[in-house]
Amino acid sequence: MPKAITVEQSRALDDKTIHTIGIPSMVLMERAALKIYENMLANPDLDLSRILVLAGGGNNGGDALVVARLFYTHGYDVSILNVGNPAHASEDHKAQTKICEYYKIPTIKMEDNFDDFTTIVDGLFGSGLSRNVEGDYAKVIDKANASTANIHAIDIPSGLNGDTGEVMGTAIKATSTSTIAYAKTGMVQEKARPYTGKIFVDDIGIYEGDQAES
Repeated sequence: MPKAITVEQSRALDDKTIHTIGIPSMVLMERAALKIYENMLANPDLDLSRILVLAGGGNNGGDALVVARLFYTHGYDVSILNVGNPAHASEDHKAQTKICEYYKIPTIKMEDNFDDFTTIVDGLFGSGLSRNVEGDYAKVIDKANASTANIHAIDIPSGLNGDTGEVMGTAIKATSTSTIAYAKTGMVQEKARPYTGKIFVDDIGIYEGDQAES
């Protein structure tokens, strides 16, 4: 079982890495996305013929947009569905959206058929989700789960509580998950296994100490 930390510990490590050590958040986002891209390429459970990337408005969605760009610039068939109000998106998310627009990565609407895709990337929410999923986000999660595509989640399946592993209204049922730096305590609970699938733990330069742990 991978080492697991709480959501608060994860936030503190992110803050230390960005503001104390001085590694910019956009650099960490690029590192994370490259690891996620590599995890997906190495995962035989994912058919990467047609990829749909679901991006929420936070930095988890920003990670997802970089993943979309990596696949698109390597010749894969990729589309993006942005969920939520773009005016409320994080600054890093807005920057990644601009880059995706430069590359003219196709986008779809919520009404489009998710069964047209073989793999869905879940970048809706990160581990800090604190209330039940509602509205368009809940609709997209349920639609993704009902589709024929396998799902790869970023950091934690959207809708899963990062500390307890409880489902917060509804949650992505992923075939596999790329978690950043450390697994979150909720992910390693037995009840979370149907949602996380296979867990990849990605080293992007965020450590509890000042060096990578063996």
